[in-house]
Amino acid sequence: MCSTPETRRPSHDSVLKMTTTWGARLALLALVVLLAAALSFAGGKKHKLSKDLDGLKGSNSGSRVDVIIQFNHAPTDGHHQKVQRKGGLLKSKMDLIKGALYSVPVGSLDALADDADVAYISPNRPLSGTSTSTLDYAAESVNAPVAWHQGLDGTGVGVAVIDSGVTAVGDLYWWIPANQTYGSRVVYSQNFVPDAADASDQYGHGTHVAGIIAGAGWFSTGSTFNHTFKGMAPNANIINLRVLDQNGVGTDSSVIAAIQTAISLKSTYNIRVINLSLGRQVYESYTLDPLCQAVEAAWNSGIVVLAAAGNQGRNNSVGTEGYGTISAPGNDPYVITVGAMKTANTVTRVDDTIASYSSKGPTAFDHVAKPDIVAPGNQVVSTLAPNAPLLSTPTDVYLSEYSTFTTTTNKKDKKNSTTSLTANAISTSYLRLSGTSMATPAVSGAAALLVQQNPNLTPDQIKARLMKTASKDFPANSTVTDPTITTTFSPLAPATWILPRRSPTTIWPMLRRRLRPRSLTPQHRAFP
Repeated sequence: MCSTPETRRPSHDSVLKMTTTWGARLALLALVVLLAAALSFAGGKKHKLSKDLDGLKGSNSGSRVDVIIQFNHAPTDGHHQKVQRKGGLLKSKMDLIKGALYSVPVGSLDALADDADVAYISPNRPLSGTSTSTLDYAAESVNAPVAWHQGLDGTGVGVAVIDSGVTAVGDLYWWIPANQTYGSRVVYSQNFVPDAADASDQYGHGTHVAGIIAGAGWFSTGSTFNHTFKGMAPNANIINLRVLDQNGVGTDSSVIAAIQTAISLKSTYNIRVINLSLGRQVYESYTLDPLCQAVEAAWNSGIVVLAAAGNQGRNNSVGTEGYGTISAPGNDPYVITVGAMKTANTVTRVDDTIASYSSKGPTAFDHVAKPDIVAPGNQVVSTLAPNAPLLSTPTDVYLSEYSTFTTTTNKKDKKNSTTSLTANAISTSYLRLSGTSMATPAVSGAAALLVQQNPNLTPDQIKARLMKTASKDFPANSTVTDPTITTTFSPLAPATWILPRRSPTTIWPMLRRRLRPRSLTPQHRAFP
């Protein structure tokens, strides 16, 4: 999930100050809870039809709609035949969630819901990983080099990137200089986008995400470069499962199918991490949402799932100042939900703040405290998929930002010396994006390093270590003024409102457990 980048501005363009008393905090939290509760219990009873399907019943009963039907037990041929007798057409099985995708007549929805074997029916909802457009210090700001120096680089760990596809650019290759051998670390690719020819990245989002996880920085390494753009686990393997089209849009069914594939390939490629830098609106409790049921199945299979919190932190459409805007499947308590922070383009953490666009909890319907953790997500530089639509002026990275100027001199005429790099030369290897989509793979990379360090860790243990040992140094609250629209936003630490001693956290000190075990204390679509 990506959002409009937040840039450092002179002091007259931004306002950082303490706001909001605890009384106001509690009042707003109560408002969010009441609003969500009202939505949860409207109608006075639990319905098997999701509310967005309920709204279709008054339309033309002859029209059809793609739905995901979850059953109480794994559906058999008999269940599929019952749906077919009501005019349904089986499109794909979803054994992972004890369900299937069907095309059914709108007029048959009530009859399908009356079936005692049916648990819940929801539409095949769209989701996306849309993006919009200094030097990037994401890895340095979370102390990634500390892990690299200890030999932790993700070797042998597979990370499934469920996104717009991954193009195997140079930074996603392994290379042994001694014997000049090399090969792609994108070890498996599969497409789940209908009518798409292959699993290559036709949008640019997935390749950027993969670079944050596992980019090796080959194209920014050497004597002529002053900054190297490496991923958090620069030798991890990428399993490319494409679910978003050339516009960054996909569906629940595609994501569920990709998750099921990741589970089936877990042993083959040692898939221990799934990265979901995508999402959509929450329509019901996570206990009913088919997308949430799929991520829980992956978690229960031993794969840690990272999901973007969403970029609706500035959304005040219902008067909640962006609270209650966590997207699905990040609303599921099992997954690690990641919010975005700003590094201010420095290695130090003293000037880090929460990005105001980063979505805040509690989650709709279930009121779960989210996000679980935050990581660098603003103006992150990572790998570029050639000719992808996301390559445009707001996202451009200039060679001069990370490469030194070198001079070539004509020995016969020293006056005609020229520079090999011009100030406005655009990088063909990297682009810059912002959002919780960029923060999520940073934590996915951290999870991969934890798995490499201790392969026996469970998803629950990985989540606990990440949250417990991360930095807690963010200001409790702050405000930032957008200089373009002259509006002030409050990117307050979301979880602080509910659990004051467990504020959102930056990643990485968990790796110091190995270095300094006594230094730790028991503290604890992308929407535009």
